[in-house]
Amino acid sequence: MNSIDSVTLEVADPDAAARFYADAFALDPARVRVRASDAPSTGFRGFTLSLVVSQPGDVDALQAAALDAGATTLKPAAKSLWGYGGVVRAPDGTVWQLATSSKKDTGPATRDVDEIVLLLGVEDVRASKQFYVERGLAVGKSFGGKYVEFTTAPDTVKLSLYKRRGLAKVAGVAPDGTGSHRLTVTGPAGPFTDPDGFVWEADGQ
Repeated sequence: MNSIDSVTLEVADPDAAARFYADAFALDPARVRVRASDAPSTGFRGFTLSLVVSQPGDVDALQAAALDAGATTLKPAAKSLWGYGGVVRAPDGTVWQLATSSKKDTGPATRDVDEIVLLLGVEDVRASKQFYVERGLAVGKSFGGKYVEFTTAPDTVKLSLYKRRGLAKVAGVAPDGTGSHRLTVTGPAGPFTDPDGFVWEADGQ
């Protein structure tokens, strides 16, 4: 089963970005990496990263830590039909969703992350789904032309596809954007560039 080993965020200041992710989310640098880039990029970059946690208190803890480390709020944490969550923008411009399917706390709040999900905003969900299936990714959930979630190996990053405009709405940003996605995906399925311009590298590159 092919999956994502890591994602690399292309940022103007790698040292500052690495400090932010260590302070805000305590992320494993083997899963979320940063590297220098000055590639032009404006507006929505076409993706979000989601940190899935166990309870609402964990969402609040992550959001507070992110804001303390320099993030800005795109959507305050709130209850919804599916659970509880909020959205922040990191200082490097990456949009992060913080979410749980639980609506009640069952223990002390932590910043433990159960799952990292890369959501790609694509123009044609069905076409992109087929593209990834042909490269060895297995579909876990699929909701027509709106959303696809691929199965994930343990300790990897989950991949999901969403309509670009729909993902921008969820993130609380305008859907328009130009230039680089400022993102590279690493996994055994690569190397390739997908129909929406997202670049994958092979393991070890």
